Amino acid sequence: MLLDNYAGMGYNKNSIRERREYPMSELIQKLKTTQNLTDSELKHLLETDAYDAELRLAADEVRRIHYGTDVYIRGLIEFTNYCKNDCFYCGIRRSNRCAERYRLTKEEVLECCEEGYALGFRTFVLQGGEDPYFTDERICEIVSEIRNTYPDCAITLSVGEKPYESYVSYYNAGANRYLLRHETATAEHYSRLHPSELTFENRRRCLFDLKKIGFQVGAGFMVGSPFQTTENIIADLRFLQDLQPDMIGIGPFLSHKDTPFCAFPNGELSLVLRLLGILRLMFPKVLLPATTALGTMHPQGRELGLQTGANVVMPNLSPLSVRKKYMLYDNKISTGDESAQSVASLTMSARSAGYEIVTDRGDAKTREK
Repeated sequence: MLLDNYAGMGYNKNSIRERREYPMSELIQKLKTTQNLTDSELKHLLETDAYDAELRLAADEVRRIHYGTDVYIRGLIEFTNYCKNDCFYCGIRRSNRCAERYRLTKEEVLECCEEGYALGFRTFVLQGGEDPYFTDERICEIVSEIRNTYPDCAITLSVGEKPYESYVSYYNAGANRYLLRHETATAEHYSRLHPSELTFENRRRCLFDLKKIGFQVGAGFMVGSPFQTTENIIADLRFLQDLQPDMIGIGPFLSHKDTPFCAFPNGELSLVLRLLGILRLMFPKVLLPATTALGTMHPQGRELGLQTGANVVMPNLSPLSVRKKYMLYDNKISTGDESAQSVASLTMSARSAGYEIVTDRGDAKTREK
């Protein structure tokens, strides 16, 4: 199946089999052994497809050393699509008057958790726009209720940039993970993707605050975002080396028709997969999602991601009535399946790619809790 998917992406099966019979290239061997390359070596690797097949094989080997065939599931609950920010790429930006807004109640969030727990989820991810309605008090109330009801579960928040004191209150309420993509680690590039009130300096501050408090932290960036250069991507990799997050989430830029970036081309699947392989070799023990955006780009996108070092998927536990409203980009996967059907489908997909969905919390090996 791995070879079939490589062939489907334009690789020749026989050439891949032949590569297995010969020593790994010096570049991939160096990356695998040292978890690092020079900037010029990274640039060369990023700008050619010559190493893609062996990069994926090496990444899969490394993920199996640390995680076997396990694929961890996180129950995603998209609890609000209101946002005070106006990021130029995002479908739920405040200026998008076409977005159909919603907020889940605490009771609805808890119903999602109840359903997910019965299905075997032991991590819940509460994701939303930066919605002023959800004050620290309201967020802490929801987190505390989940923590008291499901003490064996991990609680992840993804609600954007907050003051240090807010993050402390979430942590004390029972949240132990936080996802906040840095999007790009180049300040000038960051300013071209966001309005002036948002800065890379503050995004960086937030991520290091979260680590200081004790959260397991997830960062990441868009691949193929408008104005992105290879040098920007290398800066992203260096920033991640500095941060040392527990999870790294990357995905392709996908345009949304109601944003200023509607006419920009989408990111390339091949480059996302190449970067997944690079990230697995640079950060052998990190948690690496195969994102919904990958599945949106290609029918087997998530499976290809799993075969290139990824080991996390995030099925949607949100109520069916709101799933199509949390539309960060056009054509986002929203099957209409009940959660149980979605998990069953993902289980079959993972098995077809050579992996197994598991239902434990799946903490990062870098900092087990």
